[in-house]
Amino acid sequence: MNALQTLHLNNCSSLQELPTSIGQLSALQNLNLINCYSLQELPTSIGQFSALQNLHLLGCSKLQELPTSIGQLSALQNLNLINCWSLPEIPTSIGQLSALQNLHLNNCSSLQELPTSIGQFSALQNLHLNNCSSLQELHTSIGQFSALQNLHLNNCSSLQELPTSIGQLSALQNLHSNNCSRLQELPTSIGQLGALQNLHLNNCLSLQELPTSIGQLSALQKLNMWGCSKLQKLPTSIGQFSALQNLDLKNYWGLQELPTSIDQLNALQNLDLKNCWSLQELPTFIGQLSALQNLHLKNCWSLQELPTSIGQLNALQNLNLKNYSSLQELPTSIGQLSALENLHLNECWSLQELPTSIGQLSALQKLNLWGCSKLQELPTSIGQLNALQNLDLLRCSKLQELPTSIGQLSSL
Repeated sequence: MNALQTLHLNNCSSLQELPTSIGQLSALQNLNLINCYSLQELPTSIGQFSALQNLHLLGCSKLQELPTSIGQLSALQNLNLINCWSLPEIPTSIGQLSALQNLHLNNCSSLQELPTSIGQFSALQNLHLNNCSSLQELHTSIGQFSALQNLHLNNCSSLQELPTSIGQLSALQNLHSNNCSRLQELPTSIGQLGALQNLHLNNCLSLQELPTSIGQLSALQKLNMWGCSKLQKLPTSIGQFSALQNLDLKNYWGLQELPTSIDQLNALQNLDLKNCWSLQELPTFIGQLSALQNLHLKNCWSLQELPTSIGQLNALQNLNLKNYSSLQELPTSIGQLSALENLHLNECWSLQELPTSIGQLSALQKLNLWGCSKLQELPTSIGQLNALQNLDLLRCSKLQELPTSIGQLSSL
């Protein structure tokens, strides 16, 4: 057995303990104890696994502690403790795992804090703490993770703040803090994350503002903030996101306006403003978003009109205005959207007519007018939509006839 490299004991649901002699497996590289539901502790001798690279304890829901000797696993690269619900703490000795690259603690719902010694993880690339609902804070030492690329804190519902030292994570590419319902603010130091590409803050219900320094995130490609209902405005510095491709602000109920600086987002491809009920207007110069491909304005009930500059969005492929109940007309400039493939106007109850210029939408494949109950006629120019494949006029109750030009729609 001295040559054994991999030991699988997955789904041994009645296994309560491992023999002390297991530590004699000097060549062991992989130890899998997944879903050993009855396992309450590991023997101290586990620290003798000098070659162990992967330790999987996923689903060991009765495991209440890790032996101090775990810090002796000098070759350990991956430690998986997902769904270890009964584990209240991690031993300080874990900081000695100098080769550790991945630490998965998702669903460790009894875990209240991480030891300060974790700052010694010089090789750590991925730290997953999703659904650690009792975790109240991250220690300042987290800033010492010089190799950390991914930090996942989704559903850490007791977490109230992020340490200032988080700005020292020079290699961090992805920060996920969705559903951190008690998180009230981000530290100013977040602007120092020069490598950050994705920032997810969805449903951070207590978040009231973003620091101005957020605009310094020069590598940021994706910012997700849907459902941040207490956040009333975005900082002007958001216009400095030179690499931003995706901005998701749906369900951002308190948002009344977008900063005018948003027109500087030259790389932006997707802007999602669905269910922004309080949004009253779009910036006049939104047409300067030269890379924008998708614009979602569904259920923006307070938005009165679209700016004329919308016609300058030369790359726009999808425009979703569903249930935009106060929209009475589309600007004539909409005909300039030469790349537009899908136009959704479902349930635009106040829309009375379509501009003649709509016939210029040479790439349009789908036009959805379902539920436009005040629309009385379609312009003759609709017959020029040579690429149109789908036309939905269901529940357009005031529409009495179709223009004869509709017969020209050979792709319909």
